[in-house]
Amino acid sequence: MSDIAAIVLAAGKGTRMKSDTHKVLHPIAGRPMLLHLMDAVDALEPAAKVVVVGDKAEQLEAALGGSARLVRQEPQLGTGHAVQQAEGALAGFSGDVLILYGDVPFVPAETMRAMVERLNAPDAPAVVVLTFEPEDTQAYGRVICDPEGAGDRIEKMVEHKDANEAERACRRCNSGLMAVKARDLFALLARVTNDNAAGEYYLPDIVNLANADGRHSAVVDTDPFFVAGINSRGELAALERQWQDRRRAQVMADGVSLAAPETVWFSWDTQFGRDVTVEPNVVFGPGVKVADKVRIRAFCHLEGATLASGTEIGPYARLRPGAVLEEGAKAGNFVEMKKATLGKGAKANHLTYLGDAEVGAGANIGAGTITCNYDGYFKYKTVIGERAFIGSNSSLIAPVRIGADAIVAAGSAVTRDVADGELRMVRAEQLVKPGWADRFHDAMRKKKAAEKKR
Repeated sequence: MSDIAAIVLAAGKGTRMKSDTHKVLHPIAGRPMLLHLMDAVDALEPAAKVVVVGDKAEQLEAALGGSARLVRQEPQLGTGHAVQQAEGALAGFSGDVLILYGDVPFVPAETMRAMVERLNAPDAPAVVVLTFEPEDTQAYGRVICDPEGAGDRIEKMVEHKDANEAERACRRCNSGLMAVKARDLFALLARVTNDNAAGEYYLPDIVNLANADGRHSAVVDTDPFFVAGINSRGELAALERQWQDRRRAQVMADGVSLAAPETVWFSWDTQFGRDVTVEPNVVFGPGVKVADKVRIRAFCHLEGATLASGTEIGPYARLRPGAVLEEGAKAGNFVEMKKATLGKGAKANHLTYLGDAEVGAGANIGAGTITCNYDGYFKYKTVIGERAFIGSNSSLIAPVRIGADAIVAAGSAVTRDVADGELRMVRAEQLVKPGWADRFHDAMRKKKAAEKKR
């Protein structure tokens, strides 16, 4: 493939989102939609990436972190005018240019490659347009390829409102995405006029100009999902549902059992092994890796967590970033972990918080145990040795180390290290007053009876 540059249009105000966040930074599958697209672009190893910005440009600059050159479109006079703003950034570039949209996040790298390959086919089309066939065509311009509506050479592009009945019967629609050689792109754009009702410079006009020059343009067809755009929160939610449905199907095809697929939500980077079981109402945030033969019970929430083979969590477990379960470990109901490791075969079966902690292999963490890792200013670490037993309702006040095979008695508040094999019991002395409760109840009953007589 020849050298490739990508121009990503992201200058729109996104007014229908009604948000202080730039439209293309709204997340889908746990990731800003623009970064989905840029990841696919990066798979092509492009020579240049140019993002055309306008409103909230500083947000895009922060999100991209210098990975693309930003150029500003001000004022905003249409899609053709937007692409023209990249001309200076691509000065001296003579390869193929992909024109993409920041609010169309799921265009696969393979589709982009297909567009570039078609652009470099022996018949040398001037422009390649990415087309699709939506269920409802009324919102889209038509791409007429020949009198019978077949083939991939474009005869005419026409907006729905301007199309005649025969043209409207054509279901092939314009996604707006194009591939053009740099030398052709900016020469054609220089000839586009704003002689239309909106007074804007339209990118699709370059196809009609190429046709008028006696050249031809071609199409590449794709699945409507891959070119679905997002302009409102309703459309964002609809595309999220479609993405989740596709991911669920792929996960099950890859060997994961979902008891109630429609209730499980994945992030863009969730990774699974085989023979994993996921019960209903589980949410995977970004950064989760799950190995083989893991059981994730109902109502769990995971983010930034790693589960080794044979582990089990939940129900109602919460694994936060840095949570690691080694082989055969278990984090049971109402267990929360953050930046903590449960060693091989270790168990925290219920009602436990493990933060900034390292739990050795085979250790048992009793119900109600917490690692007190924060003093209001700094975080501190708790280390629990192999086969240690932590009794219920214990507080391990970090920094603290519990030795291998040590026992911490139930109800202890541990502030000093516990040696290997040691028993640590930290409790107040029990005070016993025989008969006190009986005398208390008698007195209170008499007092209550007197109150009723008043």
